Amino acid sequence: MSASSSPVDPAPLDALDRRLLTEFAEDGRITNAALAKRLGIAESTCLQRVRSLRERGVIRGVHADVDLAALGFPIQAVVKVRLGSHNRDHVASFHEVLAKVPGALRILHVGGEDDYLIHVAVSSTQQLRDLVLEHLNVHPVVRHTETQLVFEEIPGVGVL
Repeated sequence: MSASSSPVDPAPLDALDRRLLTEFAEDGRITNAALAKRLGIAESTCLQRVRSLRERGVIRGVHADVDLAALGFPIQAVVKVRLGSHNRDHVASFHEVLAKVPGALRILHVGGEDDYLIHVAVSSTQQLRDLVLEHLNVHPVVRHTETQLVFEEIPGVGVL
């Protein structure tokens, strides 16, 4: 479920669901048996709860936390993009471009002075320059870009 789809109604989440999500977010590879034991519930109950959370779109997937530098992408940046037009067709056309930006980790369509924040990982400053020049600035609707290097990523506490 994307941010543009209808939001999940948080009301059906009870304390057990929230505890389950906390444990699952901490270790997405945890077995159902281990998760049930940690929560003090039957394995069948645990399995049913996890299935329900997936079906409702609360759990969208389980992902690996990958060391990007170890993969050959030691440089991260956030590219701010400002559009010159917010015509629906222009925005849709730009979304097609964004879906193909190499190294894009997360793309946020935001309100405010800038229209997009694009978190990227690249192998070199030259690749970062080329990414901006060849994939973003060439689009006719892009009015301005600004690139900010990421020095350090500090995890937040999250919502659980």
